[in-house]
Amino acid sequence: MAKVAFLGLGVMGFPMAGHLVTKGHHEVTVYNRTAAKADAWTGKFAGSAAATPRDAAEGQDFVMACVGNDDDLRDVTIGANGAFAGMKAGAVFVDHTTASAAVARELATAAEQRGLTFIDAPVSGGQAGAENGVLTVMCGGDAEAYARAEPVIAAYARMCKLLGPSGAGQLTKMVNQICIAGLVEGLAEGLHFAKKAGLDVTAVIETISKGAAQSWQMENRSKTMDQGKYDFGFAVDWMRKDLSICLAEARRNGASLPVTALVDAFYAEIQTMGGARWDTSSLMARLQR
Repeated sequence: MAKVAFLGLGVMGFPMAGHLVTKGHHEVTVYNRTAAKADAWTGKFAGSAAATPRDAAEGQDFVMACVGNDDDLRDVTIGANGAFAGMKAGAVFVDHTTASAAVARELATAAEQRGLTFIDAPVSGGQAGAENGVLTVMCGGDAEAYARAEPVIAAYARMCKLLGPSGAGQLTKMVNQICIAGLVEGLAEGLHFAKKAGLDVTAVIETISKGAAQSWQMENRSKTMDQGKYDFGFAVDWMRKDLSICLAEARRNGASLPVTALVDAFYAEIQTMGGARWDTSSLMARLQR
């Protein structure tokens, strides 16, 4: 059992912090910018809440975070009441935010200067993965610190791997999102074509899902895409944030991402259609207009 703080109790962080208690049997202190969410969490799980990230981090072996973006992450780490100021020497900060590789390297350096260790550890699997404790966690950072953190992360992860030095976790998450963007658009176009061709969409998917076209998106989203249901899962707004990180990194490293840029533009159209909070599979809605 470890002493753990968890910062950020959104749709991902709330169940992840819960698994640390129910599956990991750790002693958990939570912090959330909106205190009502922290109160709701402590009402459901055996843990405590703190008023600031610094207070939550004091005396903890590990501090986990899952917040919105680079600036939110800086705020909970190096801000006036940030966690770094409260963490004890040798403690490990594990960041599950999908953020830039640049901020991961920046905070890894800041942590090292304070005698701490920072691991960038973005996740994939969405809200359902967080609730079921089966997330994929992509990590970058110090190998020894990762080895200590991995058994704690295991409370909500099905797959967890160290991919390289600081920033490698975030870069791997970018690869993940680049792949998903193209897959969802391909699936949307395939379903749209099948409808226009007068085919039985259900029969088509039952058939081709057993061949080379099979994917997680096909298995989990084709039926609801066919039905025009997009009110669940990973929101378009969140995907556009992630793709903006991918495209910015590509401009830095020289990678060519023509399909990713095109799909990002398609998601911008979905936003103008009122679908900012629709699931990313709503690319189908754009084709069906």
